[in-house]
Formats: sequence, C-alpha cells, structure tokens
Amino acid sequence: MKKSELGAEEFNHFYATYLNALGDVDLSEALLKGRDWFTNFLSELPEEKLKHRYATGKWTIAEVLLHLIDTERIFQYRAFRFSRNDMTALPGFEQDGYVLESESEKRSKEDIRKEYLTVRNATITLFEHMSSEKLKRVGTASNMPWSVAALGFVISGHQKHHANIITERYL
Repeated sequence: MKKSELGAEEFNHFYATYLNALGDVDLSEALLKGRDWFTNFLSELPEEKLKHRYATGKWTIAEVLLHLIDTERIFQYRAFRFSRNDMTALPGFEQDGYVLESESEKRSKEDIRKEYLTVRNATITLFEHMSSEKLKRVGTASNMPWSVAALGFVISGHQKHHANIITERYL
C-alpha cells in the first residue's frame, strides 16, 4: 500500500508532518528502508553526543532515540489490535513521562541500536503479513481515528522527522 492511498479519515491532521516526511512510498518499503538508513544513522552518531541537549529543557539525543523506540512499540501495538479487529478505544500516552523513565543516561549507542532493531524487525514482520483489508481497518487511539496503515506510515515518518531534528539541532 502506498501512502497516497490513505484517506483523510484514517489519521489526525496533526500527524501529517510525519507522513509528509516520507514522500509517496510503499509501507513495506518505508519500514525496511527506514530500518536500514536509520541503523546507518545510529552508527554515525558519536557516542559522546548521546547526552547532548541542544537547549535547556530539551531531550538528549539518547532520550530522543528511546522516545522513537517507545512510540514505535505503542503504535505497533495499536496496529496489531486494530488489525485483529479489536476496536476497543485505546488510551494515549504521555511521552514526556516515558522519557523521564527511560534511564537514557545508562544506555550505550550499541544498546539503543540493538533495541531499535528488535522493535523495528517486529514491526516489519507484523505489517508484512497484513492484507489490504486489515491495513484499512480504523480504530480509535488517543481519541483519534487511526487506520492500521496510517500507524505504520506514522512510525516511519516519526523516525524520519526526529532524525532530521537530531541532524539539524544536535549535530
């Protein structure tokens, strides 16, 4: 499925920034290529920069990376539930609270890379076996409509968005 096939009712407009970061890509391609380029991106990050903040009150690079992993897990779980036709409305999550609990200061670049690959490979496996019908299913999370496909595209676009921020503001 291509991103251009998403309907306006499949996601909240707030998330268009993440979707626009992708261009009109195929979902499987976005997840696979995103994994490969992000793994390279992580490899090139200097270890000593992980604790760097570009301004007071902003997250460190390690916190941003763990935020990406946490968010992917949550969005992956939402996609799993909706793809299985579980239309129970799901709650939101407080990203700042998750970051505070991430213990990012104890994490190495290699440790973060390993966790990222584990989560992304699970995401790829989840989505690669979904029919078009399942990708179009819409559920509610954070009081917003989400299609399964939109969750997959937002996972990819969210990653790209934050990688751009790291490049522009931290490095």
